[in-house]
Amino acid sequence: MPFTSQPLLVAAKDRRALEQWLRCPTMPQQWALRAKIVLAVASGEGVRETARRLDVTPATACQWRQRYAEGGLAGLRTKARCGRPRRISDARERAVVAKTLSPPRAATHWSCRTLAAEVGLSPATVHRIWQKYDLQPHRTTTFKFSEDPEFAEKLADIVGLYLDPPEKALVLCVDEKSQIQALNRTQPLLPLRPGLPARMTHDYKRNGTTSLFAALEVASGKVLGRCFPRHTHQEFLQFLATINRKRRRREIHLICDNYGTHKHPAVRAWLGSHPRFKVHYTPTSASWLNLVERWFALITDQAIRRGSFDSVRALERAIMRYLAQWNENARPFRWTKSARKIKRQIRRVMDIYETGH
Repeated sequence: MPFTSQPLLVAAKDRRALEQWLRCPTMPQQWALRAKIVLAVASGEGVRETARRLDVTPATACQWRQRYAEGGLAGLRTKARCGRPRRISDARERAVVAKTLSPPRAATHWSCRTLAAEVGLSPATVHRIWQKYDLQPHRTTTFKFSEDPEFAEKLADIVGLYLDPPEKALVLCVDEKSQIQALNRTQPLLPLRPGLPARMTHDYKRNGTTSLFAALEVASGKVLGRCFPRHTHQEFLQFLATINRKRRRREIHLICDNYGTHKHPAVRAWLGSHPRFKVHYTPTSASWLNLVERWFALITDQAIRRGSFDSVRALERAIMRYLAQWNENARPFRWTKSARKIKRQIRRVMDIYETGH
């Protein structure tokens, strides 16, 4: 493109628009550069001087000068690029989606390659269609409907404790993580390296088990925990006594699941003799309502699953060390959904399940 020394005339309206481009923080940097080139050339600066100052080639500066001269502000905007024409029609895309939703004869789900061979497309094309329509046939999630006849009442009771806890009372989510194995890997862990994940041997030696009883304070996020060799009602009674001793002079609301240990006659008798303890049971098959389960997932992922323990005592020390560190910087888990929203979402899932879609 030949360089020209002819002055570039920019209308006052266009000049204000180009200056606005430079002030706008969300304006693409490419457009801002083009505005600088046009304004510089319009002020009388030469193309070569403008290119040198803005660190672009003279051909680039001349190109955007010419584009503005021919098309005004519209000429500075990025034009649609020509490229390979689209080969997949909307109808064929819908056919791929429909095929994805119906499983193959001899398998449970499609892969990119098996479906590509079936429909006569490349695996990359099938993958792009899956991304466009948010299809992930390789993934599954599990669910279970609670058949508790008092589900709605128990749901409203527990969610009410989370969203609007009683004044001057302590709400504790209580449960036990049972049968935690003290696994000792047969070889030392190979640590993380650039380009390589941490590695551990597949084989291990079992050195016994422990059970962690934990009570999560809903308001503060702090956890009170004890480890026991078993998880019967006797250990649960000892843990209740620990809560009673360390959380004095306050009404306590316990959120528990329906495990038999929590409803043993001896436990009921103990609770009857300690009226400041109010028990709220989650509906059957709905332990997800108990917030301490979320904390159990954290300690499993961060302190237990990758650990190597040569004894139960070593495992328990690791658990207590994690618990102490957690309590130093405890943060509560915030429950956000109301009981009405949860029931509406469950109803939608049940409708999908019953209709088979």
